[in-house]
Amino acid sequence: MTNTYSITPINAFDDNYIWCLAKQQHAIVVDPGDAEPVLAHLQANNLNLTAILITHHHHDHTGGIEALQQTYPDVIIAGPSDSPYAGITQPLHDNDKLTVMDIDFDVMAIPGHTLDHVAYYDATDGNLFCGDTLFLAGCGRVFEGTMEQMHTALQRLMSLPAQTTAYPTHEYSLANLAFAAAVEPDNQDIKVAIEQCQQQRANERPTLPTSLATEALINPFVRCHQPSVIVAANQRAEAQLTSQTEVFSTIRQWKNNF
Repeated sequence: MTNTYSITPINAFDDNYIWCLAKQQHAIVVDPGDAEPVLAHLQANNLNLTAILITHHHHDHTGGIEALQQTYPDVIIAGPSDSPYAGITQPLHDNDKLTVMDIDFDVMAIPGHTLDHVAYYDATDGNLFCGDTLFLAGCGRVFEGTMEQMHTALQRLMSLPAQTTAYPTHEYSLANLAFAAAVEPDNQDIKVAIEQCQQQRANERPTLPTSLATEALINPFVRCHQPSVIVAANQRAEAQLTSQTEVFSTIRQWKNNF
């Protein structure tokens, strides 16, 4: 599938990616925690900032917005209606449609990491901007929601078409894959992914985006129905777990201390 717009990662902090969608000298940025690299990218590419998409309120996703507004006072700031972040000008609810730069986004509420977390899905081009919920071979920590909410959120994302390209916001891939290999030491797809990601990082390239098809093969947090993941979770819990949510909760707590 060919995108009708370009998508570029802008590096911020130690491991954040601020995704920039550009089309005909207009741009959207997703989760700009830091204004400086965004402004540099926009100016270097002669882009006018049309909209900011916020997935959740954490400061490393929203901290650059006020400074961006000073340069682009008419910018649309779209984000979850229930967000603690006070600067949203276009509040969004679950299943809303958001159209910016002729790109149609489906808004998906995916609480767990935070209670206000949303994802933006462009069904036409098959792109998913998933913030800190889904990572390559991983998922976000459960800070505000419940384990059940996070598991449900991941299942909702994985119900999208397998060819969907997912754009997480952190370069956590190698650490996530090391954990995935601990959960499923015999999973050959994880071994292949580790080699690929090591090569990309050696060449100073992002390991992202990923695809939902790839995640279905390598990500333990979306594989809680797989016998190999269930066995690993049972061993970790020293019990026979009876639901996918229990399996998810066990491996998420394991990852917290990995």
